[in-house]
Amino acid sequence: MVENYSIVKDIKKYASDNKIPIMLDDGINFLTNFIIKNQVKNILEIGTAIGYSAIKMCLCSPNVKVTSIERNETRYLEALKNIKRLNLEDRITLIYNDAENVKLDDKFDLIFIDAAKAQNIKFFESFEKNLNTNGFIITDNLKFHGLVDKDEEEIKSRNVRGLVRKIKEYIKFLENNKKYNTEFYDLGDGISVSIKK
Repeated sequence: MVENYSIVKDIKKYASDNKIPIMLDDGINFLTNFIIKNQVKNILEIGTAIGYSAIKMCLCSPNVKVTSIERNETRYLEALKNIKRLNLEDRITLIYNDAENVKLDDKFDLIFIDAAKAQNIKFFESFEKNLNTNGFIITDNLKFHGLVDKDEEEIKSRNVRGLVRKIKEYIKFLENNKKYNTEFYDLGDGISVSIKK
């Protein structure tokens, strides 16, 4: 629908103007195509930001429902507003909290991790119990703007160096995790798809 397209375009512009990181186009296209191809219905998203990816995931199929967790109040309120604009309140449930404090009983076909990069392993281990048999865990930002492929000495900021180190640890964690088969995709800002064995 043209109206939906125009609202999504507004959300992207808002993200760009306010320097809010959202998925890159080829990353979100990969994710939405993956959802369609694998007939994913229930999704848990860790890191809502302003609701862009939750909205895109819902718009790709009328069967999709998303539960999304966001700890930043300003972003959470913006996401609520965006979801209302698209009349998706009955399909997207937002939880305003730090994902570390959230306990859920629901089961999901897909868990999408796109939050604090230093916490990826913690999020993976906390929420994998909520994954359906044959479920998927997808993680974004594994290239972290190309910095993961650089020598650490080239990265000036100590904080950024620490984050890059954590992402590298997470990649190793995925590679060595015997319960999942993980594939890495050089798309968007670097994506992994972990499939429960």
